[in-house]
Amino acid sequence: MSIFDTPPDRRDSDSIKWGKYAGRDILPLWVADMDFAAPPAVVDALRQRIEHGVFGYGHPWPALEKSVLAHLAGEYGWHVEAEWIVWLPGLVTGLNVACRAVDGEVLTATPIYPPFLSAPRFSGRPLNRVELACVDGRWQWDKIALQNALTAATKLFLLCHPHNPVGRCWSRDELDDLATFAEQNDLIVCSDEIHCGLILDADKRHIPFASLSPEAAKRSITLMAPSKTYNIPGLGCAFAVIPDAALRRRFLRAMDGIVPHVNVLGLAACEAAYRDCGDWHRELLAYLADNRDRVAAAVDAEKRAKMSHVEATYLAWIDVRELGLSNPAAHFEAHGLGLSNGADFGAPGWLRLNFGCARSTLEAALTRFAVACRAA
Repeated sequence: MSIFDTPPDRRDSDSIKWGKYAGRDILPLWVADMDFAAPPAVVDALRQRIEHGVFGYGHPWPALEKSVLAHLAGEYGWHVEAEWIVWLPGLVTGLNVACRAVDGEVLTATPIYPPFLSAPRFSGRPLNRVELACVDGRWQWDKIALQNALTAATKLFLLCHPHNPVGRCWSRDELDDLATFAEQNDLIVCSDEIHCGLILDADKRHIPFASLSPEAAKRSITLMAPSKTYNIPGLGCAFAVIPDAALRRRFLRAMDGIVPHVNVLGLAACEAAYRDCGDWHRELLAYLADNRDRVAAAVDAEKRAKMSHVEATYLAWIDVRELGLSNPAAHFEAHGLGLSNGADFGAPGWLRLNFGCARSTLEAALTRFAVACRAA
């Protein structure tokens, strides 16, 4: 029996995930938060902070900074200076600030987490898109398409690492190729690494883009947060790591007047998450890996549905184009399963399934998945 088998009941709560289908018999496996309670050490840290009783304006403190730096060094061998960190109320905020901070056109690859597509537009930046290639069931970069998508005005490359939704943990060779591409074309790389703590394969390891070399670090904005790994996105705490002082100043100027202080409870949770939750984290990864394997088996059982191996995240990216549905998300909702619409990621005909849930919920969802596939 795992601690993740009996999560809190989120129905009739403030949950966006569960509230979307309130009053309907639809299991929500869409938006990327897990159904699990936060680690006990995080809850204890929040309780202690609440008992203080004062919630005025706050700023990061030395023990918090120490926990972040120690975490980055211990997990990834990445040695970061405290002054490189810019605290943010959310990672999506960081994507939007990066687009405002770097003048010029933006380049990214689809399918991709929807804010990668909206942030350039909100910032008045033209967006150039290429397609990731899926070769023999494995997602990879199309180097020729990347090169062809460049213009003289392209200045910012948005990287999702690990990748949402395709679940890749990019290898060192792949990252080195991207770093060379960025250096040759003088691009700033904004690397969304919010899922870096969710590597499910024992033989894989997250490598921060900025840790590749001093040259990569100089042209990097790395976005991280404890929110996905420790299931605390509602606490609003993230940070950017920007080693280059001039680029960091540009980023800070773009924040002026529009980005608020970070929630003090989020900061308290961040410190505890990175410092005190190693055992909880290991158990989570084992649970998620087993859930992933169950999803893969269920999808493989359906001749007209396909998915690639998920190396990282708790998200399965499922190709249902062979079902011939005009609106796949609506079809699966009609069969009691709420999934993310691939069209929002730039890929109509695909669905994203969040398997960060209790095994009983997942098994019920996979039964509904099979029924929906066979009804198409």
